[in-house]
Amino acid sequence: MTEKDDQTLIRECLGGQTESFNQLVLRHQNRLYNTLVNVLNSQEDARDVAQEAFVLAFQKLESFRGDSAFYSWLFRIAMNAAFSFQRKRKPTASIEAARENAGAEPTDERQDSASSSALESVETQQLVRTAIAQLSEEYRTVLVLKEMEGLRYEEIAEVVNCPIGTVRSRIHRARSELRESLEALLKK
Repeated sequence: MTEKDDQTLIRECLGGQTESFNQLVLRHQNRLYNTLVNVLNSQEDARDVAQEAFVLAFQKLESFRGDSAFYSWLFRIAMNAAFSFQRKRKPTASIEAARENAGAEPTDERQDSASSSALESVETQQLVRTAIAQLSEEYRTVLVLKEMEGLRYEEIAEVVNCPIGTVRSRIHRARSELRESLEALLKK
């Protein structure tokens, strides 16, 4: 049996076969979640926002016009939910939050030489995550969409609802700030 495309699943769902929406969720949940983790800097927040985005998408499915890919439409809903979530959220500073943001437990520095390259790779990834987390929301979002999601400038402009020139400017500035932040972190 061939896999149904998104448009077919949407038509089936709108026709009353709501189980077709489950297939859309299964198809897109990992990609959406992973991107939201990078945007929100929290696995737990990303799970909550992804779930909210799928619920909203289901409720608004009739408004999907098909002008863009379903994932682009879903992602726009998720980003709006993420922005709304961030406005409501109070800043937290705890060891648990820091551990979750890092995505790893503290490591024993007394590693043998065979695992030192793996440790360096983990440390490098952590430095990049830390640097990305230090970017302002508007810069972090466009950088994640471009570099991690691989979206085109036009798609990013649609998702964040701003002109392409603004997207290009924000990405340029985000890369510059990321470079500066990484240089500062490497000097520590």
